[in-house]
Amino acid sequence: MINIKNEDQINRIRESCHLLADTFDEIEKHIEAGISTLELNNIADDFIRRNGGIPSFLGYGGFPGAICASVNDTVIHGIPDKTKLRNGDVIGIDMGINLNGYFSDRAVTYSVGTVEEDVRKLLRITEESLYKAIEAAVAGNRIKDISKAVTNHIEPYGYGVVYDFCGHGVGLAVHEDPSIPNYYPYRGFNPRIKPGMVLAIEPMINLGTDEVEVLEDDWTVKTLDRKTSAHFEHTIAIFKDHTEILTRK
Repeated sequence: MINIKNEDQINRIRESCHLLADTFDEIEKHIEAGISTLELNNIADDFIRRNGGIPSFLGYGGFPGAICASVNDTVIHGIPDKTKLRNGDVIGIDMGINLNGYFSDRAVTYSVGTVEEDVRKLLRITEESLYKAIEAAVAGNRIKDISKAVTNHIEPYGYGVVYDFCGHGVGLAVHEDPSIPNYYPYRGFNPRIKPGMVLAIEPMINLGTDEVEVLEDDWTVKTLDRKTSAHFEHTIAIFKDHTEILTRK
């Protein structure tokens, strides 16, 4: 069931999203060679709690971190640990916040120092695909229009669009209906986009194959060919005459 949010609920979700945007601003200051993903996790956890929120990923389904810290060939759900970032790495940070019972979700993939040109291009094109998807996420369109926008932007570059994970509804819980695939075409649920929907759109794009595997920790998702992956995400709200990116202040 898709939760249609009222004005008050969207206002409260927006507050959660703005705190999440601030948290990304804070963590970005510390992304550099030599810092560990666990240190980044602790910085985010502390900032969220000092500002009245709760890291919504921590303990969700048993996940052990406040952030997902996905380095290089890790697509999503990287567990923060003592591994230190190195010049030339990329790190995808995926975070969510529960602020007074209202949930936000965002992801950004950052470059650490100087990265290879093909990797920089992957990050740029993936982020562009997110905004193409948001342009398609308007009242009256359908969920498949979002998926099609991502695929159409990515296909000319020959990148792998991850099939096994997708975007989703958000706001009253960490994950809600509907699922929002990044690939197109596909069979299945294709609801019309309506005012009051709050959606987390999140292209996950690989430099090589679209195939991925989950490691033995049951969380870490890596590209099967061990090439770099990129992940960008925003939480958005659908209104009758416009769409608002809630996780951007």
